[in-house]
Amino acid sequence: MLTVDLAPVAFTRFAVPGEALRGGEAWTGEERAVGFAATQLVPSWTARTPAGCWIEVELRVRTAERPSWSKWYVMGRWSEHGDPRTSVPGQGDGDGDVAVDTFVARRPVVAYQVRVTAHGEGALLTGLGVLASAVPPRPVTTGRPSGGGAVELDVPRHAVELDVPRHSQHAHAGHHPHLDGGGANWCSPASVAMVLGFWGRGPGPDELALMGDDDPAPAVDHAAAGVYDHSYQGTGNWPFNVAYAGRYGLSGFVTRLRSAAELELFARAGIPLVASLSFKAAELPGSCYSTNGHLLVVTGVTAGGDVVVNDPAAPDDAGVRRVYPRAAFENVWLRSPGSGGSGGSGGIVYVLHPPDVSLPDSPDGNW
Repeated sequence: MLTVDLAPVAFTRFAVPGEALRGGEAWTGEERAVGFAATQLVPSWTARTPAGCWIEVELRVRTAERPSWSKWYVMGRWSEHGDPRTSVPGQGDGDGDVAVDTFVARRPVVAYQVRVTAHGEGALLTGLGVLASAVPPRPVTTGRPSGGGAVELDVPRHAVELDVPRHSQHAHAGHHPHLDGGGANWCSPASVAMVLGFWGRGPGPDELALMGDDDPAPAVDHAAAGVYDHSYQGTGNWPFNVAYAGRYGLSGFVTRLRSAAELELFARAGIPLVASLSFKAAELPGSCYSTNGHLLVVTGVTAGGDVVVNDPAAPDDAGVRRVYPRAAFENVWLRSPGSGGSGGSGGIVYVLHPPDVSLPDSPDGNW
């Protein structure tokens, strides 16, 4: 049985200014109606921020209960140089709160605005999107065969696998322990480094040399340093990982997908995705570990439809490629956060691609 209840999703990509913002200048997007009562909002962005410059990304909302705007909530302060690079805790009120990278509504949200303010000279916003969704409070058993509760598409059923570099986060155990404890917790930057490597992008030799000698994959360490959230004290902030990839010319955003079939659409378009999920070992055969939150790279599907991944939780690079059963993968990835078992992300992915590489058509308006 597929024990998920799919969240309504609306993703909006904003047309951003084509010129750098002056210090203190704010750009505000137009009001966006959600179309349903949303419970979560996640903005994501790419930007260039020269030394001495940073941006602040904010949201405000209208709720179903009252027409006036909420206050502005800070969704992130970002500099590619890390000064600052931080989420902002302690913003909660009657309308909602910010949980690291996600606005969590206390009253259902029907509309929102997003604002970006430049601090220092020369900040260039290159991409901005907002994911709105109504995350179910608990899983619902569909009673249909495995896969029947998710959105299924008419996709070819032949194997596809993208040649994505393989990096184990555990190969970096003990590296830079001030960054989220070192490599054992670096699933997200390891995944982003793999995708950057696939596209032939990433830090140059001078940047990598700063990571120290005898590093098996300094791109992973560099990514960890480049996404680290100083308030959260972790490397798993979703939009910060997208913004890091934007430093190296990739377009990107965070959204929710609806099924493994949508993962297939991207793989067949030549685009690997970073997926967020959590599970107990018995729920995902072949994983051999449990996690309260993990990211890995989806690289393809087998001829039978199972999901091929680069899983950075492998003990070494040789074991990173894995194949997970399709129905089990969908269950632990698509189910809502906090739902039974270890919960899930509700289908969260990072979509990272060069601007000249077209995305597949979205059947559900979620990218």
